[in-house]
Amino acid sequence: MTQQIEINSDWIKSVRPPRNVVDPGRPYAFVAERERTADGEIADVATVFLTNRECPWKCLMCDLWKNTTADPVPVGAIPKQINLALSGLGVRGEKNKQIKLYNSGSFFDPRAISVADHPRIAEQVRGFERVIVECHPALINDRVLAFRDLLDGTKLEVAMGLETADPEVLAKLNKGVTLASFRSAAEYLHANEIDLRVFILVKPPWHAEVEAIDWAVRSVGFAMECHATVAALIPTRFGNGALEKLAHRGEFSPPKLGTLEAAFDQSLDLVGDRKKQTRVFADLWDLGQFSDCDHCLPKRTKRLDKMNFDQALEPSVKCGVCG
Repeated sequence: MTQQIEINSDWIKSVRPPRNVVDPGRPYAFVAERERTADGEIADVATVFLTNRECPWKCLMCDLWKNTTADPVPVGAIPKQINLALSGLGVRGEKNKQIKLYNSGSFFDPRAISVADHPRIAEQVRGFERVIVECHPALINDRVLAFRDLLDGTKLEVAMGLETADPEVLAKLNKGVTLASFRSAAEYLHANEIDLRVFILVKPPWHAEVEAIDWAVRSVGFAMECHATVAALIPTRFGNGALEKLAHRGEFSPPKLGTLEAAFDQSLDLVGDRKKQTRVFADLWDLGQFSDCDHCLPKRTKRLDKMNFDQALEPSVKCGVCG
């Protein structure tokens, strides 16, 4: 009989691989992306992955801590990182441009990004139409409103990880979030005219393949109830140590590509004609790790990419190799 383990922050930290070496003076990555807006346009997006202090929450499935620092970065470091990223991408905020400032934790955690840097950051992003930042629901407070007011016309969007609307699994993720607390934070954003982006895991631990599809779609429905403008479906990946341990115990396996496809198909069907209210995106990063067939992977990736842009179902890919 497999011995029961207590999933808590200490255990999650104890099974981690080593942290990557990062430079507090530089973002650990930045990329140029494209994304469909609520108006149906395809906008250029500058996505900056900021280097800063590790998130105080130790979520079971998270591997973002790998590119964080053990201690807070100095005041002024984050604006410097943003400047380096924008220079590297060659963008300065033009019409229809958006910027994502992702920091592996919470933008409104003052020990991750100093409040003293907020005015300078707001000045850097004012030329963009929209700035998207991440935050834990527990840190949605008046600091969000103060930063919104600094933006002077640039639209603020806050991304929060719901992960799953399955209350039993959500409680096991060590995230410190309930459906009620998530909804409360979402209502606060909505009442203050701040857009919400919701991250949803496809097949977190303890979900079987078919069950994972159902809960992903139900999670999109919950996000819609919370006034989400975007629901992003993210296949749950190995890489943080804890999921590998659960896999060894038979409590986790990554989703199959078909599971992500079915969750995306059904979520788009759920959204229906309300695409201006909520867009659904599938995360396609390193999609090959979820595929069992190299022959049809390019066509299936292309299909999902087109659905991200069009927000409309495409015919399923028929493969002569894997069926």
